[in-house]
Amino acid sequence: MKRREVSPMKFLRFISLQVAMAVTAAGALVAADDARQKVAEYQSKGYNVLFIAVDDMNDWVGCMGGNPQAITPHMDKLAKEKGVVLNKAYCASTVCCPSRSAILTGKQPASTGVYGNRQNLKNAPKAKDLVTLPEYFAKHGYHTLSTGKIFHKHPTAKGMDEGQWAFKEFVDAGGGNGGMLWSESPAAPKEAGSANATKEKGEEFRWGAVSAPIEQTKDYVSSKWAADQLKRDFAGKPFFLALGLSKPHLPWEVPQQFFDLYPLDKFKTVEIFRDDLKDITNKAGKELFSADPRFLAADKANLHKQAQRAYLANLSYADHCLGLVFDALAKSKYADNTIVMIWGDHGWHLGEKLKYGKTDLWEESDRVPFIVSVPGVTKAGLKSEAVVNLLDMYPTLIELCGLPANPENEGRSFAPVLKDPTLAWNVPTLTTYNFGNHSVTDGRYRFTYYGSKGGAEELYDHSVDPLEHKNLAAQPEHKEIIERLRLAMPKHNEPDSPANNLSPEEKKDIAKGARKGKKAGAEAVK
Repeated sequence: MKRREVSPMKFLRFISLQVAMAVTAAGALVAADDARQKVAEYQSKGYNVLFIAVDDMNDWVGCMGGNPQAITPHMDKLAKEKGVVLNKAYCASTVCCPSRSAILTGKQPASTGVYGNRQNLKNAPKAKDLVTLPEYFAKHGYHTLSTGKIFHKHPTAKGMDEGQWAFKEFVDAGGGNGGMLWSESPAAPKEAGSANATKEKGEEFRWGAVSAPIEQTKDYVSSKWAADQLKRDFAGKPFFLALGLSKPHLPWEVPQQFFDLYPLDKFKTVEIFRDDLKDITNKAGKELFSADPRFLAADKANLHKQAQRAYLANLSYADHCLGLVFDALAKSKYADNTIVMIWGDHGWHLGEKLKYGKTDLWEESDRVPFIVSVPGVTKAGLKSEAVVNLLDMYPTLIELCGLPANPENEGRSFAPVLKDPTLAWNVPTLTTYNFGNHSVTDGRYRFTYYGSKGGAEELYDHSVDPLEHKNLAAQPEHKEIIERLRLAMPKHNEPDSPANNLSPEEKKDIAKGARKGKKAGAEAVK
């Protein structure tokens, strides 16, 4: 047999390839070993999870700095003594249902087709079979329990779907207003049925003081229930406790003591820029936005100060209720092994962009308050400028608790940021509002594309324009920035999932059941 000669060059390439493969394999083994050590480290702590949602809470929290008048001592104390403030946290959508559905499924609205408040994820073909966050924890040995609004509520033929199916325990803790001591609204009564009305179902633009003592109000009762659970044993299992507060969602009605925190004669309103929407146009130069009905009503009635004060009063009420839970946790046996995550489901405009409300895709709607405390991991009192999304909570929590990764998650675990808040972490993150409208930020620039408005665009440089007054999208020198951020937008937008559709008879039955539930809840707190 003739012997085959191998050239020295081929032999060197062969040896180099073998060495490279060996190094890669060794690296993979090291990485796998590091991952196992990380999981073992987290599992050894036996973390519980306290998961707290505050409806419509924007950055008007003391430790967030959105409004220096804010009085929120309990959230501020948690941030100062135990937690990290994630200063550049963003929602997946600027409406309750799609935001919460994204958080709880780990999927973007563009992946599930859940874009609005009337789209139940359980009716969405791309979402209905996903394992939600609390279900994932239950699947891996956690006792899961909840009260208040975590999932968005949806009427169904079988009654109100509040996401109770996702928890081992779900309790309607009750509570109510007990009537009103006084009430105020910028909309005149004669306008209530007109085209100029500011009333939306469940979102009446009004505020005032309730008659019920604080101990009987809804969020206080829910918080008291959550605090009481921290005295339980849970049969030796770790727990995932979810608490949803309803305020500062409209209407802004809380006990008088919280309005008293903000004397009207000393209250300062936000600065209003009345030409702020003029540079947001379509390709034909037509302005796309105008002042919203709530803003126009408050403007006409000269009630901006009263409205903004009412929002802060409601936020202080929510903070007071959270104080019950934080105090109970500090006194419990779970104080040193419970992760706390506090988040708002989206931002809220209070006069900025000539608007009172959520929706749309500006910074005031996209950015959310987010405080995280992880015993033994977070260093107290720090603020991180890392760019994160509420969608990232799912993979972050399962990593921190040593659970196996869920391959369905589209978010990115920010556990490394909690260990080192100074870490560079600015991969562009996405926020969506309705079908085809997306906004991306990398912490400095925000680029927004309106697919439903003929491809109109916005670009802002937050290093010099944090309130987004100057739209740079039409300036050619920013083309590269726009194209870079555009890469973070979805390549596919899932069509709208089915909307809730009930017959009039089914709606009547649900309303009747809700009234009975409220009456029973009111009796329970007497």
